Amino acid sequence: MLAMGLAYDMIYTAIGLATSPVWVYRLASTGKWRTDWPGRFGRCEAVRRDGRAILLVHAVSVGEVNAIAKLVEAMDSRSGGAVRVVVSVTTDMGTARARQLFEPRHRVVRFPLDFGVCVKRFLDAVRPDVVALTELEVWPNFVQECEGRGVPVCVINGRLSERSGRWYKLIAPFVRPTFSKLSAVAAQTRGYADRFVGLGVPADKVQVLDSMKWDTAAVEADAGLAAGAEALAKAMGIDRDRPVIVAGSTGPGEERLLIDQCPKDAQLVLVPRKPERFDEVAALAGGMVRRSGHPDGSDPPGGSPRLFLLDTMGELAKAYALADVAIVGRSFLGLYGSNPMEPVALGRATIIGPCYSDFADTVEALREGGGIVVTDEPGRVAGELLADRDRACKLGERGLAVIRERQGATERHAEMLFEMLTTVR
Repeated sequence: MLAMGLAYDMIYTAIGLATSPVWVYRLASTGKWRTDWPGRFGRCEAVRRDGRAILLVHAVSVGEVNAIAKLVEAMDSRSGGAVRVVVSVTTDMGTARARQLFEPRHRVVRFPLDFGVCVKRFLDAVRPDVVALTELEVWPNFVQECEGRGVPVCVINGRLSERSGRWYKLIAPFVRPTFSKLSAVAAQTRGYADRFVGLGVPADKVQVLDSMKWDTAAVEADAGLAAGAEALAKAMGIDRDRPVIVAGSTGPGEERLLIDQCPKDAQLVLVPRKPERFDEVAALAGGMVRRSGHPDGSDPPGGSPRLFLLDTMGELAKAYALADVAIVGRSFLGLYGSNPMEPVALGRATIIGPCYSDFADTVEALREGGGIVVTDEPGRVAGELLADRDRACKLGERGLAVIRERQGATERHAEMLFEMLTTVR
């Protein structure tokens, strides 16, 4: 085991050195070098043992953190407080979101880099009884160290897309020993389950429980969201008497496409996926109103602006709540899609492009239920929906119906984890 750990460390070091010009540049240019480096190297305050079982749930970033929110609640409810949940996160944005959702009731810690010394230091501090990795995140040194300590590791909300599956097949000899050590995999779909088995997870340890994201989607906008949406509209000068198109999680090139295709009588709100692209998008058109220029709403823009840029974090749901039509980005120009559940769950008529392979199961379920439109002409379809409000309303209603039908995976995941904790305690 020690030899394997050293081998992994040497491979990581070689890759890190070879790619250092790229990641050093990215860290410097985006400001992401300002991060929790001690946490990334496995240093965190020790979790106090108080007689309760400790469940470590790992979520990479914001999407996975949101996906486990109801699971953490369910574990609290099911165990009657006998289980202590610790949430680990990889990214800075995900960590901030996790602290907002879970602290002070549950500890939030940084997930370590997968070097042996970092992993050992981290596990010495947390001392979990069971580890649940959200969607994938199966790291060799981490899984190996857990096995050596007798700590079961499982994957929850398991997701292994066709694209990721092809990549893993190329390095199958390297990853198969790690996947074979997993104690359980709860996959979202049968296709994902089969890919996990193909990578070495014993078939009898893999089950299909569907996606917890169906449960975490807010089926109806609550009063707080509605109030926040109206405040956002007022601050940015969005006219509530004119149609609004919100394009969320957009990628490179898509903003230009959407600006060019936007119906003339509609207002367009652009929400790029990555903050480092905010300035680039703002430069695409003169007179674009930026949210960062009106943070408190005390100085709303004058005139009748038509283009808006939401260049702040954590307000996408508010923007979608303002939408007459929502467009889901990273799906038009050869990327792999974004999660369409948020606008659909708000009852909005939702459009997505033809490139959605990373969310194929979600999009196909919504498409089959008549709850989303897939097109490579978002401007034209948005214009049709704005002109036919009855069609737009029915599209939103059917999307909500699909979400309600698919809910329940969180409780099934909680039952699986509770059984694992009961076994090891």
